[in-house]
Amino acid sequence: MSKGGRLPPWTLQISMLTASPAQERLSQVQSHLASSEADIPRGRGNILRKSPDDIVVTCALRTPITRGGKGGFKDTAAPDLLAHTFKSLISKSGIDPSLVEDISVGNVLAPGSGATEFRAAALVAGFPETTALNSLNRQCSSGLQACVVIANAIRCGMIDIGVGAGVESMSSQYGPGAVSEFSELLNGHQEAKNCKVPMGVLSEQMASDRKITREAQDAFAARSYQRAEAAQKAGKFQEEIVPMKVKWVDPKTDEEKEIVVDKDDGIRSGMSVEGLAKIKSAFKEGGSIHAGNASQVSDGAAAVLLMKRSTAEGLGQRVVGKFVCSSVVGVKPLLMGIGPWKAIPVALEKAGIGKEEVDLWEINEAFASQCVWCVKELGLDESKVNPNGGAIAFGHPLGCTGARQVSTLFNELGRTGQRVGVTSMCVGTGMGMAAVWVKE
Repeated sequence: MSKGGRLPPWTLQISMLTASPAQERLSQVQSHLASSEADIPRGRGNILRKSPDDIVVTCALRTPITRGGKGGFKDTAAPDLLAHTFKSLISKSGIDPSLVEDISVGNVLAPGSGATEFRAAALVAGFPETTALNSLNRQCSSGLQACVVIANAIRCGMIDIGVGAGVESMSSQYGPGAVSEFSELLNGHQEAKNCKVPMGVLSEQMASDRKITREAQDAFAARSYQRAEAAQKAGKFQEEIVPMKVKWVDPKTDEEKEIVVDKDDGIRSGMSVEGLAKIKSAFKEGGSIHAGNASQVSDGAAAVLLMKRSTAEGLGQRVVGKFVCSSVVGVKPLLMGIGPWKAIPVALEKAGIGKEEVDLWEINEAFASQCVWCVKELGLDESKVNPNGGAIAFGHPLGCTGARQVSTLFNELGRTGQRVGVTSMCVGTGMGMAAVWVKE
C-alpha cells in the first residue's frame, strides 16, 4: 500500500480488467493487505526477538585490505584471494562444505564478473561440485548484494545454507577497460549518458552544488584515518582478518618474495587536517576532492556464511548475528553519492525501527564529500558512523566492501556490547543500498 493509505496503481489496473466476482476477491485481498501492513511489528524489541526462521550469520571474515598496485596483494589474483577466504570460512566455522548449496560472489572489474574463475576458486577451497556458485555486479554494493541474494534464497526456501562473498583485485583489473564504450543510442539519451561520467568528476560537482567544503571533507577524512590507525594499533581488526601467505615482487629489486599479509596496509599514520590540506585536488583545478579524502584503490576479499537459526542450532553453528532486511534504490546518475541518504530510511522502515534505535553505522566512504552530506542530512550521530574508520583510511576493493562491512560491523558490535547495526553505500550510475543487522 502506498503512502497516505491509497492503493497502488496496479490494483486499479487489475480491477478494471476483472469481472464482478473477481472484483469481490480483489477487495478481500486489498483488505488483507491493509490489515497486514497495520499489523507489522515495529520497534527495536521486535528485531531483537529470536525466531527459528531468522536468517543468521554464523561466520563473517575477510582478508586484509591492501593498496592497489603497491600493497601486499598487488601480485595476487582475485580468484586466489577468494579461494583463501573460502578455505578460511570453512575452517573457522567448522561447516561441512557439502552442506553449502549456493555461493554468490560480488565483483565489479573481472570480465563476466569472474563467474568461471570464482567457481574454480570454490572447488579449490574445498567446496564439492554440488555447491553452486554465481557472480554478480551491482558495482560498489556487489558484496552486500551477494549476501542479500543468499539471505533471500534461504528465506524463500530455495536453499538452506549459502555463502555471500565479495572480491576485487584492483591492482590487476582497475582502469578504463572496466567500462565499455556507449552506443549511439545510449549517448543520445542525456540521463543514460550521465551513467558514464567518472565518479570523481560528479562527486566534485556534487560537493560544489551542495556546498560541501574541502575543510569539511578533510576533517571527515582525517577522522577516518585517525580512527583506523587507533583501531589497528588496538588490534580491533584481528578477529575479522584471516592472514594470507602470498608471493610478492619487490618493485625496487624485482625479487619475488613470499610474505604473510596479516593487516590492512593502506592505513597511514599521523594523518591530520593540516596534512590533507596540502594535497592537490584530483579532478578540478582548485577543487575539493583529492587522493586523501576519497577511497583508496585496493585489493581484498570477504565472505559471510548464512542459514536459518533452526539450521544453525541443528548443526551446532555459533550464531554471530542475523540479517533483518535490506533496501536498494535509484537516484540520478550524477547524484550517485546521495544513495545512502535515500536507501537507509527505506531499510529502517522495512525493519520497523528509527535511526535512534541503531547503535552503529557502517557507511562506505567512497568520497568524504558524499559521506559528509549523507550523515548530515540523515541527522546521524557522527560518533556512531564508522567508529574504526572506513574506505578512505583502509580502502575500497569494489566488489568486496559490502561483504567486508558485515564482518567489521559484527566485530565492533560484539566488542562494544551493542546490538543493532546498518551497512550502506552509494553505488555507481546512481543507486544506493542498505541493510539492517542484529548482533547476537
